[in-house]
Amino acid sequence: MDGQTAVVTGASRGIGEAVAHAFGDAGAHVVLCARDRNDVEDVAAAIRDEGGSATAVRADIRDEFDVEKLMRQASREGGDIDIVVANAGVYHGDAGQTPLSTESYSAFDDHFRTNARGVFATIQEALPHLAPDARVLVSSGVVARNPQAGYGSYAVSKAAAEAVALRFAGDISQVVGVVDPGQVATALTGREGRDVTDAALQFRWAATEADPDVVDGEILDRRAYRDATS
Repeated sequence: MDGQTAVVTGASRGIGEAVAHAFGDAGAHVVLCARDRNDVEDVAAAIRDEGGSATAVRADIRDEFDVEKLMRQASREGGDIDIVVANAGVYHGDAGQTPLSTESYSAFDDHFRTNARGVFATIQEALPHLAPDARVLVSSGVVARNPQAGYGSYAVSKAAAEAVALRFAGDISQVVGVVDPGQVATALTGREGRDVTDAALQFRWAATEADPDVVDGEILDRRAYRDATS
């Protein structure tokens, strides 16, 4: 990834933080964002301490003007953007304990505004700055496709995010795909699941080594990653 510019949203913790480190370790200049300025600056500083190159930007993906500024800054610093990871998301409530029938309208609206519209804004505002061979990856999970109980409008919003990604894959020349790393040990899952560093390597594979035809318009789950790299 030497010489590449990568933008990672929702990079102050969890999968986004691990992906930012993995990209920095591989030589990319990582432009990372989150809503909390101090948290995202701490992650960027840690990447630089490890010998990587990183810039922290405070941005709320619910605000397209924030996202526009994020992408403009990334392109000013590194030229065309080579990789975008649309990872930022929210979950209102305890994982698996939010059936759709009991959710508030406010939770429903913010799940969609962040997890679906935020993905749309991330890709839409990146378009003027993408390299011709850029890859855009959208973070998702099996709850977007399987009727698991208790995930309510979070799951619905992730299904919408996947639909946004697949529509862009059909509409633009750059590669756009969905990465589903399975259950990962983050705050969202109560620290249960796959190691977050291992999950980040799946994103790095999708961003670099995977055949573009395998990524574009596809959902890359853990099995696809395992089969391709075993």
